[in-house]
Amino acid sequence: MMKAVPLIFIFFAIADAKRTLPLPRPQPLESFKVNATENGGSCSYTVSIRTSCSSTTYTRDQISLAFGDAYGNQVYAPRLDDPYSRTFERCSTDTFQIKGPCTYQVCYLYLYKSGYDGWKPESVSVYGYYTKAATFYYNVFVPNGIWYGFDFCKKGASASA
Repeated sequence: MMKAVPLIFIFFAIADAKRTLPLPRPQPLESFKVNATENGGSCSYTVSIRTSCSSTTYTRDQISLAFGDAYGNQVYAPRLDDPYSRTFERCSTDTFQIKGPCTYQVCYLYLYKSGYDGWKPESVSVYGYYTKAATFYYNVFVPNGIWYGFDFCKKGASASA
């Protein structure tokens, strides 16, 4: 029985360490190219954006979104913001229906903010009929004038976020 105790302790220590690993942080991507001409609209996506409770009260900033798969399929939404409909208020979740080309598993997502009010998304989730849900955790203020987000793609193979 004396030898089993250290093994149990090691198991719980490893399990606990896995739960406390930090989430990946979004990264700026200066060379990101948007495929704006490909949004033919053969597939429909639901995008849910949760604004952090530590964000500004509201933002008038222009917010754009691009996401895609490891095979070059990309969906682009040029303007999600609408200050008259109170999008992206603190502690709120906004849901958008976006049409675009069909993708395999969504493995990258970038946000673009233009303006100086400031905006801190907590998370962005993408749901599609042919893909599993993909959630990207930001919880930081999006910098102005640069694509900012995540790329979990393994080029040439499907990857999940």
